[in-house]
Amino acid sequence: MSTGAKENRVMEDPSTITIEDLPYSDSRFMVHFFDDAHIATVVTASAEEASEWVEAILWVHRRRLSRLIVGLDVEWRPNLSRGENNPVAVLQLCVGQRCLVFQLLHCRDIPYRLSNFLSNRKFKFMVVGIDKDFEKLSSDYNLEVANTIDLRVFAAEVTGRRELR
Repeated sequence: MSTGAKENRVMEDPSTITIEDLPYSDSRFMVHFFDDAHIATVVTASAEEASEWVEAILWVHRRRLSRLIVGLDVEWRPNLSRGENNPVAVLQLCVGQRCLVFQLLHCRDIPYRLSNFLSNRKFKFMVVGIDKDFEKLSSDYNLEVANTIDLRVFAAEVTGRRELR
């Protein structure tokens, strides 16, 4: 663990996006967009840190849990050869101005709090066309995601433009 402030790393156009390493942590960052939007981000393979992120979200949003909207995506290395089955490597969750990038591939145990959070039917998980991702989360880690809304389908229905699906 660090003991002091770190240098900021600039990505892309420095006037657009900057990433600030937060002091006293190797896994916490503040991502700044256009100098006025800020996303507190945790990047970790630690079950404990993932649980702490979930607890913080539940506490911060405790008065509106029945209306909680969570952005969700997963990533894994493509299967390039027959019989290859690469597991989901990363689970990404965002609520408001807080994001978790959880490195599932490097975590020994999936925290119960995270599993419980994902399966909570009160929460709405906003996704973009990731049906296969849910299958992989289930088969690779026995994680089930409840109450998903595919933004492509939603946009097509709202606008009447089927090509958005």
